[in-house]
Amino acid sequence: MKNILIIGCGLLGSSLLKRISKKKIAKKIFVFEKSKKNFSKIKKLKLPGILVNRLEDAVPLSEMIIFCTPMSQYQKIILRINKFLTSKHIITDVGSSKIRSLEVIDRNLKKNISWISSHPIAGSEVSGPEYGKQNLFENKWCVLIKTKKTNNKHLKILIDFWKKIGSRTVVMSPVKHDKIFSITSHLPHLIAYNLVKSAQDFEKKQRNNLLKYSAGGLRDFSRIAASNEIMWRDILFDNKSNVISAINLFIRNLNNFKKDINSKNHKSILRKLRQTKKVRSKIIKLKQDIDKPDFGRN
Repeated sequence: MKNILIIGCGLLGSSLLKRISKKKIAKKIFVFEKSKKNFSKIKKLKLPGILVNRLEDAVPLSEMIIFCTPMSQYQKIILRINKFLTSKHIITDVGSSKIRSLEVIDRNLKKNISWISSHPIAGSEVSGPEYGKQNLFENKWCVLIKTKKTNNKHLKILIDFWKKIGSRTVVMSPVKHDKIFSITSHLPHLIAYNLVKSAQDFEKKQRNNLLKYSAGGLRDFSRIAASNEIMWRDILFDNKSNVISAINLFIRNLNNFKKDINSKNHKSILRKLRQTKKVRSKIIKLKQDIDKPDFGRN
């Protein structure tokens, strides 16, 4: 591939930039970053790639365009670059929800332009170009979204691209994707935000500095709750119906735990605890985490 344009150079964008450069996947890598703060950081970090001030200059020179911005910015950027796009362009993104974002894309993107959504299952609670890692995507899943409009030739090129990045790839429909990740990703993040908020509320009510007594559970949830708030607002709103269904399921199960505790139902609660304990073993067996206590912390 000749040239790639990365729009947005936070954690994922800078990680892609480093990986593409290391693996020599493109001859030139253009980087557009509207944040002056991040733009300055990229310069100081001396990251590979060519920083551009104008999308209009980089789009015509690029074969592949990767959106690494919050999903709420898609429409504005699409309208800005539409007239410079051709049928030869392959456009993708790294967003965590798909149905709503694809509706925005379909409504605003010029006809006969190929946009195939991607979702690399990689990331962290930190954000910004200074946290980029060239091995962030290594052996991680990347979901590619296929619809009736998908250009199969471009899909194959994109699958090959993510494999070169180091990811394992799988193709899904947007409906299946959003249902799965409402449970595996979106609900856990929402629970983390709510748990930390509950701790804050409790602290105010009791007038105690309880955070200094944080046990492992609250500590680990606080890491997730430190994630980028703009990105997660967009995800929760975009995948609204699935997230609400996941919340309802969670509330129903939490109420069942509440009933077991209130009635001291030993059999029922032990059965639930044993069943859920098995999930950790399955996650390790599927190589989604390491087989070390406390996530391998020293």
